[in-house]
Amino acid sequence: MITESNKKLAQGAMDYALKNGCQAAKVVVYANSNTSFELRDAKIDKLQQASEGGMSISLYVDGRFGSLSTNRLDRKELETFIRNGIESTRYLAKDEARGLPDASRYYKGGQPDLQLFDAKLTSISPDDKMALAKSVAEEVLGKDERIISVSTSYSDGENFSYSITSNGFEGESKSTQFSLVADVAIKGEGEARPSAYWYDSALFYDDLIKKGIGQTALERVLRKLGQKKVQSGKYTMVVDPMNSSQLLSPLISALYGSALQQKNSFLLNKLNEKIVSEQLTLVDEPHLLKSSGSRYFDNEGVATKRRSILENGVLETYFIDTYNAKKMGVEPTISSPSLMVMQTGDKDLNGLVAGVDKGILVTGFNGGNCNSSTGDFSYGIEGFLIENGKLVQAVTEMNVTGNMLSLWASLIGKGNDPRLNSSWRIPSLVFEGVDFSGL
Repeated sequence: MITESNKKLAQGAMDYALKNGCQAAKVVVYANSNTSFELRDAKIDKLQQASEGGMSISLYVDGRFGSLSTNRLDRKELETFIRNGIESTRYLAKDEARGLPDASRYYKGGQPDLQLFDAKLTSISPDDKMALAKSVAEEVLGKDERIISVSTSYSDGENFSYSITSNGFEGESKSTQFSLVADVAIKGEGEARPSAYWYDSALFYDDLIKKGIGQTALERVLRKLGQKKVQSGKYTMVVDPMNSSQLLSPLISALYGSALQQKNSFLLNKLNEKIVSEQLTLVDEPHLLKSSGSRYFDNEGVATKRRSILENGVLETYFIDTYNAKKMGVEPTISSPSLMVMQTGDKDLNGLVAGVDKGILVTGFNGGNCNSSTGDFSYGIEGFLIENGKLVQAVTEMNVTGNMLSLWASLIGKGNDPRLNSSWRIPSLVFEGVDFSGL
């Protein structure tokens, strides 16, 4: 955790930087720890425990910018470290766009606790952690003769940070996380060795789902038996909530100031335009309690707020930090989204599949890429052929191709099933007329 002595050290480091040539400075002190128990076939395979702490310092020196970090938090050593950093920064080229945010944009405090930290973490014994990972494995072992291996794990961790800037920001954050994972491999036809995983994660130990993880992983891999390519063509594409975020990711990346400033975004100059289907409404909800991604300030200290990203297909914001805003000559917004929530529909995944005559349910992406300038993409996929609302054949070694704007313009349905343990709450999605290549 961050102690009062850590905070005083941070303040001292900032004061020293200002007295030795900096016009502005930012200091962040952090402390993180995590543990994990990894089992193979219910036997311990790997045990990891790690803790780290340190300080990062941003220096603004005569129109130049330097960024330093160290894990040696002795005051005298820090003074030498900072003094050398200032001298090194003076060798860099000037960049007048570098600077701290306007102080009026900072989070000022006074809001209720977002409830992201579980004090119970320190009371969970190693035996209990091991027992959880083992119980997940026992849900799988001996359940099918084709099982080759079962890998399970339990992990948890805590993160603390304290930030100050020379123009008035002070902020502190803390969070915990817990997870259980199962990965099952089986013997398939011939040389095939299909595998599948399932997991749950939570900010609070008592909210972590502890039963059914292994069973679900086994069910998912058994469904893959008999995988093969099917005929190339246009299909309705259904994407499950484990994978729907991967299709949203290129859209979000194209909204960042760094991409826009470098003209490396297929959404450049699209603000306030209808760019995708009216089915897509996406909101940044940074203040939801006990929710991954919630925060009162971003990495610059700028206060977060509820923000509409896409409203019925219309683009309503970019994510532009202070630096890129100055480079572009525009007003800054926020450096990145916090907790994205997509408007949902009224059917679960099975209900969406039932409404498809000819389609492919995508349950995994296997490599591929998206061109950030054009939005053209190609991804390998696996999943299931859908005929008359039924899953009739496991498919693999197929590619889905197209353009992100065209794809999202073809969105015709959304599920009611986003994973609420994620900071990207994206449900199952349905797109029409998508190009698949196979046989």
